[in-house]
Amino acid sequence: MRRWLANSLQRKMSLLLLVAVVLPLLATGVVSYRIASTLTEEKEKQSGMNTLRQVADRLEFMVRDVENMSVFIIGGKDVQQYLSNERADISLYSQNIGFLTNLVFSKPYISNITIMPSSDFPALSNTTIVHSGLEKELERKQEQMVGKNKWWTSLYENQTSADGLKRVVSLVRPIRSLDKFQPLGSLSISLDEAEMRKVMLGAGWEKQGFVMLIDQDGQILSGDSPEWLNRSLYERLPDIGPLTGAEGIFTYTVNGAETNTVLYHRLSMPDWKLVGVIPTEIYTSQNRYVLALTAIAIGIALLLSVALVLWFIRWVTQPLRGLAGTLKDINPDEPIPTFEVKSTDEVGLLLHSYNKLSDRIGRLKEQVQLNEAKKKEADIMALQAQINPHFLYNTLSSIHWIALMNKDERIAGMVGALSDFLRFSLNKGEEFCPVQQEVAHAQNYVTIMSIRFQDKFKSEFYIDPELNDKPMLKLLLQPLIENSIMHGLQKKKGQGQLFVYGERHGESMTFVVEDTGIGIGEEKLQQLRNNLNAASGTSSLEPGRSGFGLRNVHQRLQLHYGGDTGLRIESEEGIGTRCSFTIPIREGNS
Repeated sequence: MRRWLANSLQRKMSLLLLVAVVLPLLATGVVSYRIASTLTEEKEKQSGMNTLRQVADRLEFMVRDVENMSVFIIGGKDVQQYLSNERADISLYSQNIGFLTNLVFSKPYISNITIMPSSDFPALSNTTIVHSGLEKELERKQEQMVGKNKWWTSLYENQTSADGLKRVVSLVRPIRSLDKFQPLGSLSISLDEAEMRKVMLGAGWEKQGFVMLIDQDGQILSGDSPEWLNRSLYERLPDIGPLTGAEGIFTYTVNGAETNTVLYHRLSMPDWKLVGVIPTEIYTSQNRYVLALTAIAIGIALLLSVALVLWFIRWVTQPLRGLAGTLKDINPDEPIPTFEVKSTDEVGLLLHSYNKLSDRIGRLKEQVQLNEAKKKEADIMALQAQINPHFLYNTLSSIHWIALMNKDERIAGMVGALSDFLRFSLNKGEEFCPVQQEVAHAQNYVTIMSIRFQDKFKSEFYIDPELNDKPMLKLLLQPLIENSIMHGLQKKKGQGQLFVYGERHGESMTFVVEDTGIGIGEEKLQQLRNNLNAASGTSSLEPGRSGFGLRNVHQRLQLHYGGDTGLRIESEEGIGTRCSFTIPIREGNS
């Protein structure tokens, strides 16, 4: 056997991999079955407890609604007046009957509402009560009701002209005068047991089990079977023991053989409990199903593993030598990663070839990157040579002096402003400048535009002198002024006004550009605001379009000063537009 294995690498690898695969698969199957069995039982118990909590929430909603309704009825003005009068008032009687009828109609789980006056006045009820077991129930629990302002009865039968015979549970509480606190009567609101049973049956409890609602005395108020209603829990589940605590889960054995899981949950109000029973047979049947599935899955996995291992070993060992010869002639320009060579066999030879190709590619890539960098540098230098700011400044200066010599002050002023305007715009790519320089740049632009659009607008600048030396992001005011002139003042009939403000507010400064132009309509203003807040790259605005300059200012403010800053636009059609922004005061260009 040893010699048979030693003569073949394929046999040794096959045996090793088969053992490495089969044993873990078998161990995994055993562990998985045990875990699945435990999880199945725990999941069933948790699902049952969650179901009880959901049912409890719905029942508590009914109880809370009844108690809130009782307070609302007792405090009702018409009810208090009817019970406090010396004589029975037929008008108040009719109003209260209609009031109670409307309340019951809106709540399907309420069977009836009855108000019994202390006097000999007719009782108030939403329906005619033919027979009621409430009186006997109150007599039976008379001692328990002493000193309490409200109490819940056990299950009893109630027969009315509207609904016939029903089993109900009632909330009973005395009615007192709101001003003199004298007894005026009692109020009873009855919950329909059929509606409570509908809630429990509709919760999706296990069909082989059952769920019950019991009161503080252990009497069954509602459940799956009407024959057990108003009977003791300990009669249906003998020797179950006390149900202590808010909720719990335990195993209950019947006649020493059949076992069940009992779950219980206490309602927050009143002192009722939900008790659910799940036969253990449900777990065992599910466990048998899990066992069968696990066995089938492990068997299929074993067969596939054996077949794949044998095929894989055969596939790896046969083409290995041919693969090594092929890789010797591979194109060295193709991207191949570098690997560490740890052996001198065929695999080591392949890795060595990989490394040679990788080194070659790295050198070629560095050479290409260097050439591209040099090319970009040459392009930039050529572009800079084509656009020489000094040549432009000197030319504008010559035009300025010629205009002065010809005594054309308007052309001289416009050229001088344009020269200063361009000098500021091309100041070595710097992004920040003092407020004074930014304002001067804006004033130069206004000077140029006032000459271009004569008699279209007048401008005023109001800048706090304390802000002159404070740094700010450059080229913020000019786009706002341009927007006001081109889209507000230029389109207005007659002459308009342009105002630029700069004020300090604590550790921040606010700039405002306001005009008395044509303004912006509400729909267009909202669209403009949406474009300002659009994510970068998603807007369809292009340079030169309306709103592009505003969008540019808004984005630059947020990029340099944070997302809390930004451009604010206010406008009213026919009156004017106001653009403003607030930025923090910082020392230095930051």
